[in-house]
Amino acid sequence: MGLLRRTALPQLVDAPFTYSEVGATQDATLPAGHHHVERSAVVGSGRAEFERATAAVFGWAAQRGAGLRVRADGPASTPGTVVLMTAGLGRLGMDIPCRVVWVVDEPRRRGFGYGTLPGHPESGEESFVVTLEPDGDVVYTLRAFSRLATPLSRLGGPVSRRVQRLALDRYVAAIRRATRAG
Repeated sequence: MGLLRRTALPQLVDAPFTYSEVGATQDATLPAGHHHVERSAVVGSGRAEFERATAAVFGWAAQRGAGLRVRADGPASTPGTVVLMTAGLGRLGMDIPCRVVWVVDEPRRRGFGYGTLPGHPESGEESFVVTLEPDGDVVYTLRAFSRLATPLSRLGGPVSRRVQRLALDRYVAAIRRATRAG
């Protein structure tokens, strides 16, 4: 398990979310009282690249591309799937547990949102959605609301927020690479 790693997937199946606004990344306005992040980027063009981007999102490519190790008890395309990501080196890694809250699977819009579980350094939700626009652009949109949740993340303060922004940049780059890899 490692210095900062305490959790196994089976322990998280019935764990409560660490925030009350479950599913709110689907709403037009993110909840008040949280730090908000919204980012969209064109990652490709056309139906084939939309399909590749969708497969990458549902295959945890964004998280892996950000350098996280990913273990999940199911696919990201299934609400209730528990994912345990680990940041850091080997036994010193920090666990980042989440559960898929919602999924959208429409002909021109696909993705999911997951929420934080006990032990996550933040409390809140992130969503990862790919849209095939009418002009053919494939747009990847990330939305998140969060609060720093652990003593370690609060101690990091502004550094913790910079780490979050860096992760989002890496998420976009990973989906862009996966989309154009075909």
